[in-house]
Parts: sequence; structure tokens; C-alpha cells
Amino acid sequence: MKRILITGKNSYIGTSLEQWLMREPDNYKVDTVDMKDGSWKEKDFSIYDVVFHVAGIAHIKETSDNQTLYFKINRDLAYETAQKAKLDGVKQFIFLSSMSVYGIENGVIDKDTPLRPNSAYGKSKIEAEELMNNLQDDAFTIAILRPPMVYGKGCRGNYPRLAGLALKTPIFPNVDNQRSMIYIDNLSEFVKQLIDNKSIGFFFPQNAEYVNTSEMVRLIAEAHGKRVVMTKLFNPLLRILNVSTVNKVFGDLVYEMNMSEFENDYRVSRLRETILLMKGASA
Repeated sequence: MKRILITGKNSYIGTSLEQWLMREPDNYKVDTVDMKDGSWKEKDFSIYDVVFHVAGIAHIKETSDNQTLYFKINRDLAYETAQKAKLDGVKQFIFLSSMSVYGIENGVIDKDTPLRPNSAYGKSKIEAEELMNNLQDDAFTIAILRPPMVYGKGCRGNYPRLAGLALKTPIFPNVDNQRSMIYIDNLSEFVKQLIDNKSIGFFFPQNAEYVNTSEMVRLIAEAHGKRVVMTKLFNPLLRILNVSTVNKVFGDLVYEMNMSEFENDYRVSRLRETILLMKGASA
């Protein structure tokens, strides 16, 4: 049996992984720890085979006042947790980083794409990666995940806003774009395989297909019995409005697919099925 500690109590990704692993209670024992009050420092990590560190700050607007908090939580706390895991004899540390370490809003990311984060979130994640990689040795291995946008029932971020729009608007821009995303069950299965395989290194999990924003909106509306008319009428305006929000919704941002291959296929659900699962329908 593998014993796993998830650092980040009640986190969306951590809770989802716990539920995913506990479908096999004979193979996995999962605990979580709250990282907010400092009590984690007194917890005995030595009984765990794996620590999965998901605690961090995301989905809040960055300001000059809160930038230091990003580094305190996303970098310093992550590094201190990895240090404790190593001192206590944990064999594998899995760190949830982000696609944001590349600092680009449009384009294709491949294995040679430079790391140029342009936000406190991205900078704090890459600095955490660099610090904890110095801890790695034969007895303490580190796996770093840089997933794209994670979506699923109950998630936060851009997906709920997009879903809300799909259910309200009668028309939507018909844009031919591609974005890397990953459904929460696919991510949970990927982490499960990292644990099973004792994997080391950098990983870029994503769905089996790129997501087209207009197609996703159409599928969401369809799953709820609604119809959205797709039009290219607004496309010239979208090309002119070169702002971050427009780029995040309608721009292209993908990992090359060959970066996301793994020993076994972890994509348990495809796009159409994920939309139906989130509604509670049977795919």
C-alpha cells in the first residue's frame, strides 16, 4: 500500500486526487494537512511514501500589495515543505507547478521553449522548482507538473466563467483556436501513475485533444439543452482587441502533444464526455 500526504487541505486538485485514489482503498492511504496555520511543521512525514504539494495561491488578481504573498506561499512554503519531506525520509515529492512558468499567452510550447514568467504567480512557481530541484538525490526524487488549465465540476478560474457565458448568451464568436487543457479526472489519473511508477522529472499532462473555445461553448450549451449560434461576425474585433482576457479565451496556447505522452494512457475521458460528466449526465 502507498501512503500519500496531500499538502493543501480542501484544495480542488488535492481533494479530487484523494477521491480518485480512494476508489482503490486497498492500494492507497491518503491524508491531507492544512498548510495555513503552521501546524504542518510538527506533523510526522516519515510515515508517507509520497508528498503531493498542491498548496498555493492562484485565481486572485495580482496587485503590487499581494506580490510578496505569492512568493511567500508558492515559493517559500513549497520549498520548506520539500525540505521537511526530505529530512523526514519521504521518497517522492510531487510539486504542482504551472504552464505559467513560460510566460506566454499565445503560441506553441515545446521542450525548447524558454522559461520567461511575466507574473508573480509564474515567477514564484519557477523559483520554487529551482530551489527544490537542488534537494533531489537518489533517496529523494522530485516530479514537477506543469499542467495547462485544469477544469472539472466545482473548479475555479476561467472555465466556470466560460460555462456561465455558454448558458446565457444566444450567440458566440466562431473562432478556430486551440488550447491545451486537462480534465480533473485525467490529471488525477496522471498523478496516480506518477506515484505508481515513482516518476522523476518534469511533466506536461493534457487532454488527448486540444480544445477549441467555440466548440467547448457549443458542447456546454448542448449538454444543458440549449443552442448557441456561432458567428464569425465578431472575429475582426477580437483580432484588434489584443488584451489578456481575449487572448486567454480565443488565442492559441498549447503544449506540443508529444510532450504529454506517458508510459500508460492517463486520459480516461475525452472532451465531450467531460462536459457531460460535469453536468452529471451519462456520457
